[in-house]
Amino acid sequence: MKNMRAWALGLILVCCLPAVSCKKDKDNNNNIYSAKNTAMTGAQEFPAVTTTATGSFDITYNRDSKMLNITVRWQGLSGPVTLSHIHGPADKGVNAGVLENFTTIIPKTESGNFSTSFTLNGTTQKEEDLLAGKWYVNIHTAAHPGGEIRGQIELTY
Repeated sequence: MKNMRAWALGLILVCCLPAVSCKKDKDNNNNIYSAKNTAMTGAQEFPAVTTTATGSFDITYNRDSKMLNITVRWQGLSGPVTLSHIHGPADKGVNAGVLENFTTIIPKTESGNFSTSFTLNGTTQKEEDLLAGKWYVNIHTAAHPGGEIRGQIELTY
């Protein structure tokens, strides 16, 4: 009788283990936010900039690790990149200070791309602002020192 109970308990545990591990995977996936091919244009700058330059970015954010990964692409700038940042907190059409500086790692070219990652610091880089769509990516040139193209970060999960 004891062997039968032990066998039944073991069977129950074996059957329940996959369900528990699947739940954990689902929870982890719910903590990943992303945006793909988000447009960057001069019209999104404030004030708006007249330019033929365009760009886009892909971004993912993991709420568990606080890690943000971003790939930025641009083409047709009026000159080489002089500065590039993530700014915030700011709604569309509003300017804000620098939250993460890309200037030392971004190629200084009229067209190009780069990728980087960083962990939110939790003080100036607040997760609630990021998830509320209050951050934006900005690329500056000599002709447009306030920024030539900009794109608002609006993550979904």
